[in-house]
Amino acid sequence: MNRQAPLIIVGGGLAGCLAALALAARRPDLPLLLLDSGEHFGGNHTWSFFDSDVPEALRELVSALKPVRWPRHRVRFPGRERVLDMAYNAVEAPALDALVRTRLPAGSWRLGVTVEEIDADGVILSTGERIAASGVIDVRGPGGPLPGLELGWQNFVGIEFAAAAPEPDCATVMDATVPQRDGYRFVYVLPLAPDRVLVEDTYYADEPALDVPQVADRVRDLARERGLLGPELRQETGVLPILIGGDPDIFWRSDDPVARLGLRGGFFHATTGYSFGLALRLAGELAERNGPFDSAALAAWSRERFLHHWDEMRFFRVLNRMLFHAAAPLERYRIFAHFYRLPPALIGRFYAGTLRGSDKVRILSGKPPVPIAAALGALLGRRR
Repeated sequence: MNRQAPLIIVGGGLAGCLAALALAARRPDLPLLLLDSGEHFGGNHTWSFFDSDVPEALRELVSALKPVRWPRHRVRFPGRERVLDMAYNAVEAPALDALVRTRLPAGSWRLGVTVEEIDADGVILSTGERIAASGVIDVRGPGGPLPGLELGWQNFVGIEFAAAAPEPDCATVMDATVPQRDGYRFVYVLPLAPDRVLVEDTYYADEPALDVPQVADRVRDLARERGLLGPELRQETGVLPILIGGDPDIFWRSDDPVARLGLRGGFFHATTGYSFGLALRLAGELAERNGPFDSAALAAWSRERFLHHWDEMRFFRVLNRMLFHAAAPLERYRIFAHFYRLPPALIGRFYAGTLRGSDKVRILSGKPPVPIAAALGALLGRRR
């Protein structure tokens, strides 16, 4: 009897690994194959999230990833500093890699393989090997511009130092008191352990350009100024999309035969770029599906979920037009400073992408952080 062809997940980053882990737990009867070109799953990344981003049914999975958790977090802007009693969490890539290797059955994952071609019936590797599939999910990175979408960019370099943590129980998630340049600039300071601190320099920029050596030097200067400079343990970089607008039917055609998740599927928070909560939720929904797991069914399901997410992000795209089209690049911090005057519960719903109608009114109320004429022009689609 022929062995059933597996469901192939192409891409062992956050979204691909979470999907595989959820399927292994909920659908152990489903043959599965997770492929990635790297030496480790998850690459070299740190993913952050709030407690409210985690569905109740998946709390055990998140707990198994051994997140670092801070019961409070700080934001800083010129003339304003605030500590919020909202827990903030971070998962490091080695924990994701270890969990995949532990929980996925032997033979259901492969590292160091590059997928050259994908179709509804399988994949072709760079070696020429073809692997047949019952269904395929493309969870690779975006691999370049995302067609049909108007984007801004969140560019960052982070360095983890062996240094004494300044406040082990408090993460600084947005410090915009640094000199503004290259768009909206802010700094993260995450005390990952009493003797490990991640310092990250982030920019909301118009282009996906990142001079890694230059920004890394800025990170070292910041660490030196704040007494956090120590031996460097690792470095991570990122160029993440921020969604301003576009045409979802160009980005994801209705006749596309392959399912997508992760950044390639447009599954990220339009304004913050956060993806952990959404990747987790979709992994859970995928594992709980009652329908078939062939490519056609999965492609239809994932595209429908993208269109739903597109609708959920409508208000956030409006805010992004104000951020990128109405505010001068070095004045963009004012929009975030204006936002952080709001109640913690509303801030949590903002990050989770679950704003209420009254929340949207409150976000837009008060003294405008950008000129009214520019804001109205941005809402009508005009640039500065």
